[in-house]
Amino acid sequence: MEQLRGIIRDIPDFPKKGIVFKDITTLLSDARSFHRMIDLLAHRYLGEKIDQIVGIEARGFILGSALAYKLGTGITLVRKPGKLPYKTRSVSYDLEYGSDTLEIHEDAFTPGAKIIVADDLLATGGTMAAVVDLVQQGGGIVHECAFMAELEFLGGRTKLPEGKVYSLLKF
Repeated sequence: MEQLRGIIRDIPDFPKKGIVFKDITTLLSDARSFHRMIDLLAHRYLGEKIDQIVGIEARGFILGSALAYKLGTGITLVRKPGKLPYKTRSVSYDLEYGSDTLEIHEDAFTPGAKIIVADDLLATGGTMAAVVDLVQQGGGIVHECAFMAELEFLGGRTKLPEGKVYSLLKF
């Protein structure tokens, strides 16, 4: 794990002064590290009947797609408004400064489907909490929220279902 943690680059003062951005592109571009990260995440779910992976725009698409492939399931995309071509269900949520909205296709999965929601990084938890709400509105059962990394000091997991959060790497 330390090797994977070490390959993620810190970018100080991005996107604004005082923030240290965790740049995962260094891990994604290194084939061996990317494979290892996906293998470690997927290993957690082997032998479980997962019906669908839900990936959050945009980096959650990368993680979610690879995880879905490894687990032999499909991926459902959660996107910003107006990006999905079919009928959607949406949820609006508050951000630190403002609000945002996300959408999912109404027929993305069948009610009762066992879902893993995947994203690259757990920070404050607001986006993932909104996506959990979207999945539950559609009758999906959130098996777990899976992250490549978590910024523990921001306390994002407190906004998510207790016992349903897994982060491979913690900062």
